[in-house]
Amino acid sequence: MKYPKQLLYTKFERFWHWSQMLLVLLLTLTGFEIHSSFSFFGFERAVRLHSAAAWSFMGLAVVSIFWMLVTHQYKNFIPTKYKLKEQVKYYTSGIFSGMPHPTHKSMYNKLNPLQRIVYAGLLILIFPVQIVTGIAYMYYHYPQNPLDAGGLTLAAGTHTFGAFLVVAFVIVHMYMTTTGYSVSSNIKAMISGFEKEIGQEETKSETQSE
Repeated sequence: MKYPKQLLYTKFERFWHWSQMLLVLLLTLTGFEIHSSFSFFGFERAVRLHSAAAWSFMGLAVVSIFWMLVTHQYKNFIPTKYKLKEQVKYYTSGIFSGMPHPTHKSMYNKLNPLQRIVYAGLLILIFPVQIVTGIAYMYYHYPQNPLDAGGLTLAAGTHTFGAFLVVAFVIVHMYMTTTGYSVSSNIKAMISGFEKEIGQEETKSETQSE
């Protein structure tokens, strides 16, 4: 059965998503190499790449925040209690029994209640903490503006803990991309920008047939 498609992700949104993914991947690889977890780029090159990726990430963040405010897409990240219980039930049991998804996407409702909470935490807490502690760690190494070594230890520890949280998010996020009406539907939507419009009853039958 064919279903009409709706535009969910604009060109900028897709550029933002994939650029951010590549930057986070580069930051993760170089960050762990800086901590001597493995050797791939070489320490000095890893430091330079990590710094460049960090500044690029911050630049992308500024542009994306401006875009969200202008287009009102920030509404997608505001937490809500609407259908929160239904969403929890869906992920804990319903998804394994072919139940229809309790929420449906639209241009201003792209994230379900649980996703909104997680993304709000990333945007408001984890990413800002990573940026602040990363800058503190970076500028400690410059003789013209040294920071207190005790503060450096706290900043480095917090930055590393935040990195593990980001890695955990990426792993869960990768799994969640497979929970659409088909295994690849969410990935395809983030590439093309379009996703099929399927009602609750159709979602159930479509999921069971694929």
